[in-house]
Amino acid sequence: QVQLVDSGGGLVQTGGSLRLSCAASGRTFSNYAMGWFRQTPGTEREFLATINLNVDQTYYAASVKGRFTITRDNAKNSLYLQMNSLKPEDTDIYYCAASSGYIYTLPRLYNYWGQGTQVTVSS
Repeated sequence: QVQLVDSGGGLVQTGGSLRLSCAASGRTFSNYAMGWFRQTPGTEREFLATINLNVDQTYYAASVKGRFTITRDNAKNSLYLQMNSLKPEDTDIYYCAASSGYIYTLPRLYNYWGQGTQVTVSS
């Protein structure tokens, strides 16, 4: 079992930046590929970014590539999402997730989820 706690959300103006964090506990963090998703209640979770165990592979959704950066610090059991050039359409609830397999884009392939953190971008 892996417990994930998201944090770092908030209110920011268009063009601003936020850094989300995800703190992991329980089983060995470095054994899991990690991802970030976002979701509006009542819709499917949208894949944003993923990073592998060895921190040498990342993959991004086209909607955030070049603006968002996923990183992880295995020594600190932490995952991060640096979000720059934020737009109103980035307003959503953001979730981190852990996968015991390879890096994936499908939410159903992730085993553990954080509770979510709200990001609101004002125009």
